[in-house]
Amino acid sequence: MKHQLMVAASEPGTRLDVFLSNQLNTTRSQAQRWLKAQCVWVNGLPARANYIVAPQDQVVVELAEVVTARPAAPDLPIVYEDADMLVIDKPAGIAVHAGNGHGAVATVADFARLRTTDPDAERPGIVHRLDRETSGLLVIAKTEAAKRSLQDQWRSRAVKKVYQLLAIGRVRPDEAVIDLPLDRDPAHPTRRHVSQGGRSAATRYKTLASYPGYSYIEAYPETGRTHQLRVHFAALGHPIAGDTVYGPPIRPLGLKRHFLHATELTLTSPSGQLLHLQSLLPPELKTILTSLE
Repeated sequence: MKHQLMVAASEPGTRLDVFLSNQLNTTRSQAQRWLKAQCVWVNGLPARANYIVAPQDQVVVELAEVVTARPAAPDLPIVYEDADMLVIDKPAGIAVHAGNGHGAVATVADFARLRTTDPDAERPGIVHRLDRETSGLLVIAKTEAAKRSLQDQWRSRAVKKVYQLLAIGRVRPDEAVIDLPLDRDPAHPTRRHVSQGGRSAATRYKTLASYPGYSYIEAYPETGRTHQLRVHFAALGHPIAGDTVYGPPIRPLGLKRHFLHATELTLTSPSGQLLHLQSLLPPELKTILTSLE
């Protein structure tokens, strides 16, 4: 299928991926996948997502080669389920949805699609997200109404979240609140960085144990910004062990992932039931702690 679009005089100054999203009624992440697959041309030349459109630009989108079979849904452990929602214990290594360059592999969204009536094509039932390498508790809504109810709790900060992480170095003080605003990193659009012009972000934490060169920490994010814990601890000079994006490029201690686990959630189900759910530290992370003792 080919789409031929003309940039109107009222649309200059818009990024190409945003222009495509608006014109073709799709998501920005989908538009970026088309661009990455070199299925978009501007004035006869292959285009990039950050191209700024100008009046009279001729944009052509050819979609015939980007239609692919959806991967099989992964089998994920369910720790809680009722008529409105379920909670899984997500393993590390599985992306929540295909919007971050993981379109060819199975995601949590593929798992959720079989268990929800939410019509969202890309993120069916997905209430919140965890990074691909982060393990732990993740909520999935079974209906569109339940999704709205649960997302309202996240937006109002009514959900209490607890994470456990291993930070590099001795974090001081042992208990504190990291209050640093975060924004998209202009040099690396998939990353975040501390910016005074960014969105407010606060993380409360306490140190559970100290080891030579490391601090085992329990963190309580009061906001839910993308990569919040990873950026906050890196900003302190104590990146999360194994985080090769915000920390050293070589993973220490034999880690195959970053040491970050979503261990507790306290929230109210759409039916009104107060839930407190817990997930034990995965064996591969527990082994790391044991090696430090």
